Amino acid sequence: MIRFLTLVCFVVLFLVCSIPLLIAEWIIGKFNMDVKNKSSLAIVNWAFRCCLFISGTKVTVRGLENVPTDEPVLYIGNHRSYFDILITYIRVPRPTGYIAKKEMLKWPLLVNWMRNLHCLFLDRNDVKQGLQIILTAIEKVKSGISICIFPEGTRNRENHTFMEFHEGSFKIASKTGCPIVPMTIYNSAAIFEDHLPKIRKAHVILEYGKPIYVKDLSKEDQKRLGAYTRDIIMDTYTKIQKEAGE
Repeated sequence: MIRFLTLVCFVVLFLVCSIPLLIAEWIIGKFNMDVKNKSSLAIVNWAFRCCLFISGTKVTVRGLENVPTDEPVLYIGNHRSYFDILITYIRVPRPTGYIAKKEMLKWPLLVNWMRNLHCLFLDRNDVKQGLQIILTAIEKVKSGISICIFPEGTRNRENHTFMEFHEGSFKIASKTGCPIVPMTIYNSAAIFEDHLPKIRKAHVILEYGKPIYVKDLSKEDQKRLGAYTRDIIMDTYTKIQKEAGE
């Protein structure tokens, strides 16, 4: 419980103490949005790294060379933990917006930082709003902002299993031509979700797959981008699981 309470205290202190930074970021954005994007990215990366340090999380990263740095991408990953966001965000090479559930809008200050980072808020019960979020994400990519989605739609609470990847998320790549970067996250639930409310030391493996360009796929695979990407992540997950002897 000590790690949990320490982490909560750090997050609260960061959010409160960051109010002047939010004001400064708002002013910077009025004059130079690129500078604001870079500074917001740096500030949040620092905070996330502190959170991972407090939680005692060790992350082994593989395949980072597979992430293009000269163009926006669509990150796609499996999802078992709240910490998946922290683990993946500190490694993005350019401004990246995550698609989050609309309930995050209830958290003051946190939601301001999320908006600074181009996050989008999805109402999973509103199909029309979901379509609008995808269209907004497409415009973000066209403007040079990467997007990250966990297309299972929610955290998977079953160990070593995968839910269906919703195909609608992949329109962001098919409509913009941006590469899809598969992210396989292994053992992140061991940090928190496997033993709520305790936070324990854990070793997480994050592996980036080779970028997928939709135009290079067969027509059949283009029609099933969700299943195609899911298969790649599942295969990588199984490989890591065997290496871990589980």
